[in-house]
Amino acid sequence: MSLGVTGYAIAATGFFALLAVLLIGWQRRLQGALLILAAAAGILWALTLAAQAAWPERIPLFLAFPAELLRDAAWIGFLWGLLWQARPGTPSSPADAANTDPGRPLILLGVAALLLILGLSIYLLLHSMLPEAWMRGDVLLGGKLLLTLIALLLVEQIYRNTSREGRWAIKYLCLGVGGIYLFDFYMYAESLLFRNVDAGLWEARGFINALVVPLIAVSAARNPRWSLDVYVSRGMVFHTATLLGAGVYLLLMAAAGYYLRVFGGEWGKVFQVVFLFAALVSLLALAASGRLRAQFKVFVSKHFFNYKYDYREEWLRFISTLADETRHEALPTRVIRALADIVDSPGGQLWMRSGGRHFTQMAQINMAEAGHHAEPMDGSLACYLLDTGWVLDVEECRSEPHRHPGLRLPDWIRLSERIWLLIPLKQGQELLGFVVLLPPRAHRTMNWEDRDLLKTAGLQAASHLAQMQALQALSEARQFEAFNRLSAYVVHDLKNLIAQLSLVVSNARRHGDNPAFLKDAIGTVENAVERMNKLMLQLRTGDPGRDMAPVDVALLAARAVAQAQGRAPMPELAHNGAPIPVLADPERLLSVMNHLIQNAQEATPPEGEVRLNLRRDSRQAYLEIRDSGTGMTAEFIRERLFRPFDTTKGLTGMGIGAYESREFVRALGGDLEVWSEPGVGSRFRISIPLAQEQEEAPLPLAEKQPDHGQ
Repeated sequence: MSLGVTGYAIAATGFFALLAVLLIGWQRRLQGALLILAAAAGILWALTLAAQAAWPERIPLFLAFPAELLRDAAWIGFLWGLLWQARPGTPSSPADAANTDPGRPLILLGVAALLLILGLSIYLLLHSMLPEAWMRGDVLLGGKLLLTLIALLLVEQIYRNTSREGRWAIKYLCLGVGGIYLFDFYMYAESLLFRNVDAGLWEARGFINALVVPLIAVSAARNPRWSLDVYVSRGMVFHTATLLGAGVYLLLMAAAGYYLRVFGGEWGKVFQVVFLFAALVSLLALAASGRLRAQFKVFVSKHFFNYKYDYREEWLRFISTLADETRHEALPTRVIRALADIVDSPGGQLWMRSGGRHFTQMAQINMAEAGHHAEPMDGSLACYLLDTGWVLDVEECRSEPHRHPGLRLPDWIRLSERIWLLIPLKQGQELLGFVVLLPPRAHRTMNWEDRDLLKTAGLQAASHLAQMQALQALSEARQFEAFNRLSAYVVHDLKNLIAQLSLVVSNARRHGDNPAFLKDAIGTVENAVERMNKLMLQLRTGDPGRDMAPVDVALLAARAVAQAQGRAPMPELAHNGAPIPVLADPERLLSVMNHLIQNAQEATPPEGEVRLNLRRDSRQAYLEIRDSGTGMTAEFIRERLFRPFDTTKGLTGMGIGAYESREFVRALGGDLEVWSEPGVGSRFRISIPLAQEQEEAPLPLAEKQPDHGQ
């Protein structure tokens, strides 16, 4: 296979790959369509010349010129379209249009190119019918030379009329297309001068066109105005360039090894093997170098992308690092790692407040402990970070202090050679802390893009840290809440015991010489001692106590009614006498009944009534307590009745009786429901699941307790 066939085949492959990428990302706009046509024309041109190089006797060079003209027409049309889109706006007057409208010479140039292409096409079409004297090769060579001049003029005008900022996006297009036509200009000028096309130059055109395809692809990716929404990730470019560089390196090393083998004499093969092994080990060592990879990423970002960062990839990696709990690292450590990975820093420190007025080190990666250093929250550094929210370059702060007025770095930062950046962690109007980063593996210059990304990432990290602090505070609050609730239950029970013993003491003055009273008083004291022992157990274990046992609700209700006989109005119990067994703590269930009966008596005038109704069905036991008292509004029941520590009894009440009663009944699997109407009365209903298989079991509390002197 000749070099010409190889070169044009490679060019056809390159233009085919470009065409595939362009078709995938085309957004159906004109400029994108023109570039697609140019790529398609490049494929046809390369295939035609490859076929001509393979069978020169069947396809004369004369017949390859239509493909040349088609390619020139496509590229000139694309370049002309770019200039037409970039021209200034409409002139304000006809006179201005006549004198300064840049569209007029552009139109003339386009018309001239069109006429020239049409003329050459007609000449090729009619060449067999023309006189032999008119069959001149210099006509085609001269026409092609004029077309290359027009293409070069369009490239020059595109580059000249593009702003300095915009040249970044089109410079590779101008370099690629300009390089193609500059080579063509040289080849056709020489051919016209010597009346013969140089075979070497002709065969080299395929390789030259293949080399410029990547340049055109880069410009296409950089120009959203062409509506070519093609995404090429930095990872793809980085790994492709790495593999390409490694391949070139290995080819060079293989050539050097071949040279050693040929000219190394009897030691040549040994030299070749040793040299290739050393080259391969060196390549692997370079590939494993974090510093080299970081430097290469900086190079790729600078020269192939309009932004330094692939924000989608950076943000996904940042959030993934913050949320990754598989490393078994605490959130503060993950915050350092996530921010450090953005700028290829090997580590740093996180400083936060732990409730005091100083920032202290909370976590670190690859840095020594801060020792006794602490940064006050009202110090210069903390105030500056809070006010500005800037990412600080420590070296810049040291060398150019005028750029940061009012900032005075603390000595532990100013005198350190290892501290590179300070990233504030702001949550609203509060500075939660800051992150100190080590210098990156490869030297890099900080710009606005680095600072904005780190600042935004710092805000996101601060929200995660604030959530962590809120969860910690919530956990502590729940622990205190549980302790306070237990304390409130204990105090509430103590209050009832004190009231019970106070009643015994007050009655002792009148009935102290009555043996029956003394017997009841001793029973009351024994009961109080037993309950206080249970309270002590609750305080030691932290458990409000659930001495679950089968108990007859009917007997408990009778006890509660008997204990309330000393207060008016007298409660009445309606029940058929059948046992109603449930599983519960007898003392606490009795306390619930006593509390509800006492509340009903206090809300009902002496001439009113308080009635208890006890019944059961196949699954539940029901105890209803009705009164004809003042009643309650729906709003009071909804917002205040079961709210802990909300009482209407002044200093004599704890405000947890109704709440404790409902929570205890619910803990048994039942519920406490309330119906009330102001001026009519209230109805409380306790429902508790029946104990299974307890119909025949002996029930405690079968004996009625003494009356305690009421």
